[in-house]
Amino acid sequence: MLNKNRSALCQQLGYEFSQPQLLQRALTHRSYAADHNERLEFLGDSILGCVIAKHLYSEFPQLSEGELSRLRSNLVREETLATLAQQLDLGSYLLLGEGERKSGGFRRPSILADGMEALFGAVFIDANFSAAEKVVLNLYVPYLANVDVQTLGKDG
Repeated sequence: MLNKNRSALCQQLGYEFSQPQLLQRALTHRSYAADHNERLEFLGDSILGCVIAKHLYSEFPQLSEGELSRLRSNLVREETLATLAQQLDLGSYLLLGEGERKSGGFRRPSILADGMEALFGAVFIDANFSAAEKVVLNLYVPYLANVDVQTLGKDG
């Protein structure tokens, strides 16, 4: 599981890293090594929120600020990120310590969601905001096509 070829992941993301060590760090959980993904996750969380907010603002002019906020919250939450991570088979690329691996950490929604955010942060550092935006939208636009945006934007 730990030696899975990362080129398939890059292909799915639509992004090739010029600094492969950033991809390595994004996929490294704190249980595995001191050089882990938490700082990239912090950055990626903000990038994700900004990209999704910008996209929703542009694509859904009929929605109110409150509806846009609720929709964004639904799209950037752990459950949605974990779903996207499962579609990428992200768990098979993650570097986890032995205890995390044995306890099924590669399937844990929080670890998968954190890994997604770290990937977004890594793309941003490797290139720029535009590249990170393309990666996020590459994953989210098909997802948005398959959900009821009106329902996601309502209180629930």
